[in-house]
Amino acid sequence: MNFERKYLSDLQGRLLETRRFIQVVAGPRQVGKTTMVQQLLQKLPFPSHYAAADAVVHTDAVWIEQQWETARIKQKQAESPEFILAIDEIQKISNWSEIVKRLWDEDTRLQHNMKVILLGSSRVLLQQGLTESLAGRFELSYIGHWSFTEMHEAFGWSAEQFVWFGGYPGGAELIQDEERWKRYISEALIETSISKDILMLTRVDKPALLRQLFELGCQYSGQILSFTKIVGQLQDAGNTTTLSNYLTLLGQAGLLSGLEKYAGSKISQRGSSPKFQVHNTALLSAQQGYSLAEARVRPDYWGRLVESAIGAYLLNCSLRDDFRVFYWRDGNYEVDFVLEKKGKVIGLEVKSGASRRNPGMAVFQKKFQPQRVLLIGDTALPWDTFLSISPNDLF
Repeated sequence: MNFERKYLSDLQGRLLETRRFIQVVAGPRQVGKTTMVQQLLQKLPFPSHYAAADAVVHTDAVWIEQQWETARIKQKQAESPEFILAIDEIQKISNWSEIVKRLWDEDTRLQHNMKVILLGSSRVLLQQGLTESLAGRFELSYIGHWSFTEMHEAFGWSAEQFVWFGGYPGGAELIQDEERWKRYISEALIETSISKDILMLTRVDKPALLRQLFELGCQYSGQILSFTKIVGQLQDAGNTTTLSNYLTLLGQAGLLSGLEKYAGSKISQRGSSPKFQVHNTALLSAQQGYSLAEARVRPDYWGRLVESAIGAYLLNCSLRDDFRVFYWRDGNYEVDFVLEKKGKVIGLEVKSGASRRNPGMAVFQKKFQPQRVLLIGDTALPWDTFLSISPNDLF
């Protein structure tokens, strides 16, 4: 497959400009970051050097210098006025940002036209290094999970297939054998992401608890559950602060987040119960005993899957387009998703089948005067249509 994600053209444009910033590409595992950069290197009119730190010992800081020197030698041999150095999984190396800063500044001082791309699957570790050492020297591109439009264009998937199988291109060829597909998602994606992007790189005192929280959060995706109730369902749960921290780590790995309650003030949001939301519905359905055909004939269950698919789409778009995603609830009144960007607010209610008017939206509209409210479902804007538009265009 030679499908090109739209992020590629943006990155290509930046690298054709005069050397100004380090280009940082961040995102979850198996969304095509490496493939995209390799496609890019083939398109650019100057030579390059690609290296991956995935199997390098994390204390081997000299490795970065070795790769940088290799790129300098290659550029000199090629007698090229420009050169690209791409380093993958950069966050695996301790103190990577300090080394990159020194080498980048050295090239700047000596007027070496070395352009640099850094890739990583741990957003939090990348951001820590960028803000600590590389302030003012980088541009960050977040590459999220594949959208319905991309999976449809690349593999011909229907909207129903996307809701169930999610947006992992690596498993697309396995969906005719659902059990095999579920094993792939569980072993190659879920376990690898947790073990390599969280446990290997961050101190986690109770790794079994983190895994239990992930499984529970997937099971309850699209539902609001207080940390106090979560403690009662998990073994050796410790306190709610620990669970909150673990949920943050899962979110930073692109797996599972807890949406905050919208209240118009950040003080109120922090104390809210989280609404669990998977970043990719494959993470939910891979752990279920149902097949797509069985899920499709269970209206309530299917409705929750549709809502999770829309929530996942909103989360991924929010990281790219810089808006925030919340939920809202007041007593029995509820709004599924609230989007906020630069003071503009949008309320979204998801209904996967024919349903009566939701009184929660009217209460929300009266209390917060949002820019707009939107019903997503068969009686209004079809949910599959919503998955094909850009949420950023709603603002």
